[in-house]
Amino acid sequence: MKLSLDKTYDKSRARLQAKKVRAEAHDPGAAVELIGQFPAERFRRAVIGGFWPIQSEIDPRPLMAALELQGHQLALPCTPRQGKPLTFRDWHVGEKLKAGPHNTREPYPEKTEVFPDLVFVPMLAFTSAGERLGYGGGFYDRTLEKLRQKKQVYACGVAYSAQEAASLPTEAHDAPLDGMLTEKYFKAFN
Repeated sequence: MKLSLDKTYDKSRARLQAKKVRAEAHDPGAAVELIGQFPAERFRRAVIGGFWPIQSEIDPRPLMAALELQGHQLALPCTPRQGKPLTFRDWHVGEKLKAGPHNTREPYPEKTEVFPDLVFVPMLAFTSAGERLGYGGGFYDRTLEKLRQKKQVYACGVAYSAQEAASLPTEAHDAPLDGMLTEKYFKAFN
């Protein structure tokens, strides 16, 4: 069953409903299932920008650990002040992290800035067309725009399959996803 959101909802109302659905879908065991759904053949020796899960987000850390063992370089985002894009810094599984805003964890400022080939994008909801509903800060929209000015970047949403919505309220500045990874499937949009 798809999350029932309507394009006529304002984003605030849609976010509240999507948070509730995500909380109900939360399953720590789903983190390991992401490994089996990841399309490894699409990505060879990539720089992967992951994320540290907050609230009831699906946990990408087991997948990131598996990808590091396969030879991929990992990075985590550092959250800037409002209105700026994220900065990705080199990270290895097990390295000490500092507390970031919104209960995130992030690499220390002395870690090397990297520019991911693949960015795992957290969210509240998504559609089968690659639309994404985030938290409203615009960090990933600005980040993808900045990264795509430098190189080709694949934006892969990571969420529970229950977070799929039939439609979402979107705006012109909302960066679309290239693919979607859930505990049940991977889907490419482009």
